Formats: sequence, structure tokens, C-alpha cells
Amino acid sequence: MIEESQINHRHTLVLRENAEMLLQQGVGHPNVQFRPGQWEAIDALVNHSRRVLVLERTGWGKSLVYFISTRILRDQGRGLTLVVSPLLALMRNQMDAAIRIGLNAFTMNSTNVDEWDDIESKAQKNQLDLLLVSPERFANERFLKNLLQIVSSRIGLLVIDEAHCISDWGHDFRPDYRRIVGLLKQLPPNVPVVGTTATANDRVIEDIQHQLGSIHVHRGTLTRESLKLRAMVLPDQATRMAWLAEQIPKFSGTGIVYVLTKRDSIVLEKWLRTKGIDARAYFSSVQSENFDTSDEYRQHLESLLLDNKIKALIATSALGMGYDKPDIAFVIHYQSPSSVITYYQQVGRAGRAIPQAFGVLLSGKEDSDIIEFFRKNAFPTEEMVNQLLEYLSSRDGASVPEIEKDLNLQRGKVNKVFKYLSVQIPSPIIKVGSKWYRTALEFKLDKSTIEHLTSQREIEWNQIQEYINTSGCRMAFLQKALNDSNVKNCKKCDNCLNQSLDVDEYRGSIIIQAKKFLQQIEFPIEARKLIPKDACPTYGFQGRISSDLMASEGRVLSRWADDGWGSMVRDGKISGHFTDDLVEAVADMILNRWKPSPFPKWMTYVPSARNPDLVRSYSRRLAEKLGLPFLEVLIATGKSKPQKEQQNSFHQCHNLDDAFELIVPILQEPVFLVDDIVDSGWTFTIASVLIRQAGSREVYPIALASTANT
Repeated sequence: MIEESQINHRHTLVLRENAEMLLQQGVGHPNVQFRPGQWEAIDALVNHSRRVLVLERTGWGKSLVYFISTRILRDQGRGLTLVVSPLLALMRNQMDAAIRIGLNAFTMNSTNVDEWDDIESKAQKNQLDLLLVSPERFANERFLKNLLQIVSSRIGLLVIDEAHCISDWGHDFRPDYRRIVGLLKQLPPNVPVVGTTATANDRVIEDIQHQLGSIHVHRGTLTRESLKLRAMVLPDQATRMAWLAEQIPKFSGTGIVYVLTKRDSIVLEKWLRTKGIDARAYFSSVQSENFDTSDEYRQHLESLLLDNKIKALIATSALGMGYDKPDIAFVIHYQSPSSVITYYQQVGRAGRAIPQAFGVLLSGKEDSDIIEFFRKNAFPTEEMVNQLLEYLSSRDGASVPEIEKDLNLQRGKVNKVFKYLSVQIPSPIIKVGSKWYRTALEFKLDKSTIEHLTSQREIEWNQIQEYINTSGCRMAFLQKALNDSNVKNCKKCDNCLNQSLDVDEYRGSIIIQAKKFLQQIEFPIEARKLIPKDACPTYGFQGRISSDLMASEGRVLSRWADDGWGSMVRDGKISGHFTDDLVEAVADMILNRWKPSPFPKWMTYVPSARNPDLVRSYSRRLAEKLGLPFLEVLIATGKSKPQKEQQNSFHQCHNLDDAFELIVPILQEPVFLVDDIVDSGWTFTIASVLIRQAGSREVYPIALASTANT
């Protein structure tokens, strides 16, 4: 007599054989077999309907676990698999892999809205095997009504990709992930759930378990045998730029250079291309005139790297989780990331299917300021939360533009507060259409948790500094920081080999070239095109600015306090005098690189009631250098507050209403309009309209430095 256990065993063996055939089909290799843990995770999902957290290094094959599980479950007549993924790049890579497994897979995101009707129809007819969505879809009324409410009762498998995003403690916490908790509560108990991540320490794992309920953790080693890790401190930008120019061509294959800001991405792309290195900037809003949307251009850049048609992408964290290129030969960090977890996530892009790859971390003096800015703005303040809740309580709903007009708050911060509050369970606010409403729920911000999280992130920042300065094995350091139980020395990093990077290799002329490049890397000043309604009642400006009144594209010499001219601008602002070196620098920019046409016939400046001589003196000397007449055509009325105190476009514009008076007559010729600092661009916008109204032709703004956080 055959026992039931024997039947189950045979059934499992057959399933495993079928699953391995799907694996071979998916990766395109007829002899490939499961890695340790892959089948065990699949078995837990398809045979035991468990909730599983798969914690494995990048490249291990986590997506194959849920693709193969989906195929098996669908063949058994189960419902569709819903995959929650955080990034479009991740979705694109995963969609290709899902199709190879033979799945009828679709994605719903902000770039394919025109396909939603068809996807919704297929889902309602049970014609989808797998649907990938971003967590932000769970806040979309149409998605909830037309799709999720219909299919939630027949979901066959729920996948939470990059599951660390659900945890406050994770390196990339996303509030919208918290909405998944609500979906989990609605699922029948026999629906399998799998969370996947490559980066989570014990603290994050514990929080994920708390969020997802009783969950089995499958945890592999984080050792990356192919990675050769290096780290060094090169405080100034020019030295790091020189190192990149010298060393990137020596790496075989292609790679990624991670930066902290969009501006750095643009600067390094230009620099490396002048040195004959085919590098491209990559960030969330990167544009190209040859592509209709940023998303299309990003896909193009990803493909160029994937096909080894460029040497490197110079990327912000927008190129992050899930970018699937197994032969990345190097990952270089131009600046320190915020934590060891973030670093491991990013450096783990390299060497997934090649015997040797390099991970190099360069550390600069600006790193800590940038990271501190991100850290301070990670969570809403109690003051802003209370201010917005009180505001909504006094009104029958309000849109964000209405809030901007009434409250001097940044739009990004308002949206961040609303995102934070809307994912609370239950939430003190609700959105209907374009308006937010206050619910009857009592709410008090959990300050202690936020303070604790912020403090923990400070500890994590100190930990990445320890990594940079450690004399021990770097891979072992990362493993210990991530609570890996299989810690061992890699015998490949600079410390294990006692081979520090040779600073002398790139000293000399190339550093001088980099410094000169930084002094010639000015950026455009784009004119504002629209005056907010009711922002300028005194001047009578409103709506779209006509082309005959709009400022022309200008130039800003530097970024505040950078290693080009920015440090000299900062020193001049503090001392109350801009040196003649800055006069020479702007004159050189105008005459030898910018060369605006038609070329201005005179020069003026933006006056200040608080420091009347600083910009006036500088502008006069610049006019003399260029041989142009210098005219004071505007005076400051003293009726405005400091522009840096204004937090959104409405208030930045409104603050300048009646801030200047014109002195006429005015030259009816093109003019340079000079100021020391530019941020929002509103001062140049209003001053330019006034000057053009008085009869001037083209107005070309010039600023010495930009303080915009880019």
C-alpha cells in the first residue's frame, strides 16, 4: 500500500523537475540547476502556501522564485500574481524575464496609462498571469476601484519586491509600501506571500516580520566572491574627477558611477566626455531633445549600458534596485552613500556573472552636508503636520495649490506630509479628487519614533565612515554590518591585499585640468514662464509671461561653495566684497563660452535694500571689464522680506510684488542683469519683466552662484 507521504513526495519531485525546466527556459541554459534555497522557497509557496521573506544577494535569482511559482500556481488554476515593485527600471527588467518563463505579464504605471483599460479588462476576465505595479498605485482611486477591488479576492500569489521598503528602518523606506499591509489583511489565509530583498539587517527583518505577520525567513550569505572592494578619502572634487578620468579606462567592461546629486551627474558626464570616456548622466528627470519623455530616455540609457555601448552611467539612486545587468565590471561611488546598507545595495550591481569586478568608494568633503540635508528632510516635522491638519480642519477640503497660496510651505514638503499621513492606519486625512480633507480621527505625530529613526541614520552614517577608514577586510565589514552569519575575509580587497590605491598615479596636470574644468562648467538660468494667480496684484502680472517680456536664458557661474568658483563666491558673500577674480571669471564665461546673441549693449543689476553695495560694486567692475555702460535702473523699495524665507512659488513671487521701482529712461537695447545668488529664479523673472516693460530688449540674467538643492 502506497502511503500518502510517498505520494506527496513524488508529487514534490515532479513539481521540482517541472520547475527546473521552467528555470532552464527562463535563463536560456539547458543544464542550469536551482541554487541552494531557490526550490525551497518555491516549495514553501506552491505546496505549503506560506509567507516567506527571501533575503539573498543581488543576482541570486529572487525574481525567478516568484515567476516559476506563478507558472506552477496558474497551471493549478490559481489566480493572478500581483507583484509590487518600486522602480520602473526594475519593472522593465522583470517584465522581460516573466515573458521568458511563459507568463502573460503586464505592468500598470504612470508611463502606460493608455494601456490601463485593456489591462483592467484582461484582469477581470482572468487573462493575466502576473501584474506588476508600483506601491504608488495603491493610492490611485482608479486602480483601487477598477482592478484591485475586483481581483483581490482571487490573488494567487502576492509578491513584495524590495521588501525592505516597507520598514522605517530600511535604507529606502517608501510610505506607500505601508498600504500593502491593508491588502494583506484582506487576503485569505491560504494565499502565499513572498517578500524579497538583498539588503536588510536584523532590525529591518524584525520590522518586516511585524508588518507582514508570521513569515518564514530564508537568508543566504552576502559574500560576493567576484567583488574587489576599495575605498579612499579624496576630499576635493578635482582630485576625484582626475581619479575617474585616469582609472575608468583601465577597467575592463562597463560600469556605474554613483553620485548624490543631479548636478554632479551632469558635471561628471561632461568632464568624462572631454577625456574621451563615453559616459552619460542618469537621474529621475533626465531629458534629451531626441526623446519625448524622461522615461523613454532613461530606458534608452539603460539599454546602452546593458548592451555595453557606453563605458559608464553617472547615476543618482534613481538607478537602483533591480537593474539587471550581470556583467557590470565596476561600481564607483563619487561620494559616500548614507549607510552601509545603501552601499551594499548599490555596489552589489557589479560582478554578478563575471569572475572579477571592482567596487570603489571615493569620499569627499561635501558628502556629510548632502547626507545631512537628506536626513533632516526624511520625515515631516510636528510643526508642519499640526499646521496642515489645523488648516484642513478649518476648511471644507483644499488642494495643494490652494494650500501653497495660504501657507508659506514648500509643495514637496506638503506632499510628503500628506503621503506620510495618508498611509497611517487609520488616516487623519483623505483625498477626494484633487482635494484633501480632515477626518474625525485624533492624530498626534509619533515624534519619539522619528527622533529614534533619525538618530539611527546618524549612526549608520558614522558606520559608513568606519567602513571607509577600516584597516580590516571590507567585505567582512559589510557582512557584519548586515548581520550575515557567514563572515569571512575576502582576500581581495585593498586591505586584505595591503594594496592602498596609489594617489600619485593621478596627481599633476590632470588635476589642474579638472580644476579648470570646474571653473568653466557654468549652468543655464531658465526663465520662469507663468506668474501664479493673485501673486502680483500691485504690478498687475498674472498668467503666462509673453515672449516679449520674458527673460532670455541666462548663466550661473558656479554652485554655491563648490570647488570651482563657488567657494570664492561664498567667501565674498561673507566678507561683503567679490574679488576681481570673479570679474575675470564671468567676463571669460561671457566672451569665450556663452557669447549671447544679440550681445547686450549695457549692464544693470538687481538691487538689495539689506546689502546695497555688494552686487552694485561687482556689476560696475564687470561692466568696465566688458566695456559696457553701467546703469542703475532699479531701486529696492525695502517692502519685501528675505527671499530665502519664501518656501513655494506663490510666496516667492508674491514677496517680490512692489519690491522694485524703475528709474527711467532706460536703454532700448539688450542688457545683462546681474545678481549674486540664484535659487528659485523669481527675482530675475520679476526684475526682467519690469525692465522689458520699460523698453529694454533681451534681458540676460547672470548669477555668481546657485544655491538650488540639485
